Amino acid sequence: QVQLVESGGGLVQAGDSLRLSCTASGLTFSRYTMGWFRQAPGKERELVGAINWSGGSTYYVVSVKGRFTISRDNTKNTVYLQMNSLEPEDTAVYYCAAKAFDYGLGYRNDGNYDYWGQGTQVTVSS
Repeated sequence: QVQLVESGGGLVQAGDSLRLSCTASGLTFSRYTMGWFRQAPGKERELVGAINWSGGSTYYVVSVKGRFTISRDNTKNTVYLQMNSLEPEDTAVYYCAAKAFDYGLGYRNDGNYDYWGQGTQVTVSS
């Protein structure tokens, strides 16, 4: 059984930092692209960042560039999202997701991800 478990969310003030972690089990972690998505109240789910199998290629949505960093440790089956300079607009449920390698399926579409975590709440107060 594949399982993705997020941790590290919480309530912080604007300008603070958080590091989210997502640990995977039941799959060969290094064979998957990993993504972090978020969904804020009243808004659609959006891709925040993604990282390829080796960590050598990353993507960030424009709104978090320069503030968030995605990384992975394949020896620990874990992907991280370091979030700095948090803003109230970052408030959302954050999900990690895994996408099997496939030349024909892009990482920007949430429909192309095979497995999802349960989500962790991030709340940023002003």
